Amino acid sequence: MSDVFSPQHEKETLSNLSAVYKLQMSDEIFEKLSQFIYSQYGIKMPMAKKVMLQSRLQRRLREMKMDSYEQYCDFVFSKEGEAIELVHMIDVVTTNKTDFFREPAHFDFLRHTVLPEFVALNKQKTTIKIWSAGCSSGEEVYTLAMVLSDFIENNRNLDYSILGTDISSRILQKAFDAVYTEERVSNIPLELKKKYFLRSRDRAKPTVRLIPEIRKKASYQRLNFMDDSYHVQEKFDVIFCRNVLIYFDRDTQQKVINRLCSHLKSGGYFFLGHSESITGMNVPLVQLKPTVFMKI
Repeated sequence: MSDVFSPQHEKETLSNLSAVYKLQMSDEIFEKLSQFIYSQYGIKMPMAKKVMLQSRLQRRLREMKMDSYEQYCDFVFSKEGEAIELVHMIDVVTTNKTDFFREPAHFDFLRHTVLPEFVALNKQKTTIKIWSAGCSSGEEVYTLAMVLSDFIENNRNLDYSILGTDISSRILQKAFDAVYTEERVSNIPLELKKKYFLRSRDRAKPTVRLIPEIRKKASYQRLNFMDDSYHVQEKFDVIFCRNVLIYFDRDTQQKVINRLCSHLKSGGYFFLGHSESITGMNVPLVQLKPTVFMKI
């Protein structure tokens, strides 16, 4: 066994300490990155988030074999970096917290109010179109799909499609794959898990995946809420935009809601997260219930 206090070990330790020291982000670099992230993506990055940004970008530095944030910053703002690295940077910066059946009152309102009303107004076979704006890794999309699929069993004239959008390409790929750990689906009722999920054969790393009939109802595309207009073709009957706007300032929130509403049909429904509000905003929405609105 080698001596843990050998000169070679000491040399390696000093080298590691030196690397750690180099990987400290200066306030100047943080300000440059945070201002860019805010201006381009609307995400607020106060100084209190410096440690978070530093730790999340460390993996990018390691993968690119860079030894300082200054070097990384120079690359990000170069022509080559803008083309190939910005998408990776925003992937690690964005927060993707979501769950199946998160804020369940919204899905109860959809099941008991929105869908019966839609069927009553559309006597012929028709498709209800729903947009999950800020869909993260797909839990919201597939919760909607399960609720709709259950409802359709007794309403054969109704079909549905769901669009999921997010700024993170990495997280959209997870949503498209629709593979989750068993822990992630633990709060889903057993009858729904049996009905809509397939279990993996790898019992060492047990996972589940949504059945193909559910997956084919969802489509995904990358979208930046800060764009002047959204390249989304359809007009939607329902838009879910929950727990996304909390990362934006008030003026940006109003602009985003108005852009989303331009793709919502008159009389369509708009759902916000429980900590979000449109109070004082100039938006074409009237409140029906807490965080549930209708376009006027």
